[in-house]
Amino acid sequence: MHAAVITFPGSNREGDVARALTRAGAKVSAAWHADYDLPAGTDLVVLPGGFSYGDYLRCGAIAGRAHIMEAVRKHAAKGGLVLGICNGFQILCESGLLPGILTRNAELKFICKMQHLKVERTDTPFTRGYARGQAIEVCIAHGEGNYICDDETLKRLEGEDRVAFRYCDASGVVTAEANPNGSLNGIAGIYSDKRNVLGMMPHPENLIESLTGGTDGLGMFKGLAA
Repeated sequence: MHAAVITFPGSNREGDVARALTRAGAKVSAAWHADYDLPAGTDLVVLPGGFSYGDYLRCGAIAGRAHIMEAVRKHAAKGGLVLGICNGFQILCESGLLPGILTRNAELKFICKMQHLKVERTDTPFTRGYARGQAIEVCIAHGEGNYICDDETLKRLEGEDRVAFRYCDASGVVTAEANPNGSLNGIAGIYSDKRNVLGMMPHPENLIESLTGGTDGLGMFKGLAA
């Protein structure tokens, strides 16, 4: 597995993602927002968390139109894997690679805490390291993580089983109380129609070692590297 991690002005999680992928056994290359091409042999593109371009306009709106994103769209169109985490999820929505949009959290506050997620399916490269219905603990750190979309899009996402993760409690039960930001149906991550593009708000890359609070995030990167 050869992963390309893209850095935008304002990104701050690219090093964390690179370390998680390297630990899982992947080869990692760096890419820059102003590049026109991805590194040769790229299998997986990762859009990391942070505050690309200072989060001016809408979060991810400027990054979604960066030079490198045309190469990312072509990579995805050919079936290549793309993972967007937090700000990366926002960029994927703004670039048209995923439907919907991320808006201000329901209580209009930045949230930074540990969070449980329910794994909805395990037949994708991103989640084969988990069990269906498993509750994993990762972390969240965002001010605009409230996923919304129109009714038709939501119906399609649910009907096509394209919800990757939902916010849940420690036992895996999806409740309103476990939803930290107001996202529709507790959605924490979604797939593209071919399931080769995943956008998610939580940060699995920060939970890969017991020293930092847990290892539930490592399953994603080991599954991808495999």
